[in-house]
Amino acid sequence: MTESVGARGVALVTGGSRGIGAGAAVALAEDGWDVAVSYRTQADEAAEVVAACEALGRRAVAVQADVAEVNDIERLFETVTNELGRIGAVINNAGIVSPAGRVADYDLARLDRVFRINTIGAFLVAGAAVRRMSTARGGKGGVIVNVSSRGAVLGSANEYVDYASSKAAVDTLTIGLANEVASEGIRVVGIRPGLIETDIHEEGRLERIGTTPPLGRPGKVEEVAALIAFLASDRASYMTGSLVDVAGGR
Repeated sequence: MTESVGARGVALVTGGSRGIGAGAAVALAEDGWDVAVSYRTQADEAAEVVAACEALGRRAVAVQADVAEVNDIERLFETVTNELGRIGAVINNAGIVSPAGRVADYDLARLDRVFRINTIGAFLVAGAAVRRMSTARGGKGGVIVNVSSRGAVLGSANEYVDYASSKAAVDTLTIGLANEVASEGIRVVGIRPGLIETDIHEEGRLERIGTTPPLGRPGKVEEVAALIAFLASDRASYMTGSLVDVAGGR
């Protein structure tokens, strides 16, 4: 690490190669953070995100890691710390969704995959962040932003009840962990995006239900990313344990 850390510090975005994660990485860079993005398989897309952050005058790196693997998570945090410096913000974003289906048709493999990445992965990343940020463990504090889903409240019947359930657990993680570490210099907040224009949706889904929110349209990645950048900053210094919906009123 030969260059000075960005004005706000170093932010790590898991699942940062596309969609909300990619948008968040760029928004954080715009807000003065040096940025690390993790990706599982999309190396080219992750490199594009890094280039976009660097074009804003920030340092940035991409690190391959599977958040369902403990060793990958530890390697991710160590690599980012060694290359950019102490991590001050973690955007706990990595997640997957399976094809639409009803609960009676889910098999164990589907459930294991969704919960391992969306729920267990989120817990493991949050734990790794706390071990490094906590003032009780020699850290200097920080912020964790958990990316959940409005589906955690709505249930996503006939489509993604497993995904919605995995994200409801992330909401509980946000509230419980916020209370655990508030006295250790760490804020924990969550966001619940609704229908956002990303490639996570099956073909035709946005066209079919994109106008159902009261605002009459799906959201844009930039609208979610701006909220993440705000929550990660000291402008949100009195927020912890909060779950913020960005779902057009749905």
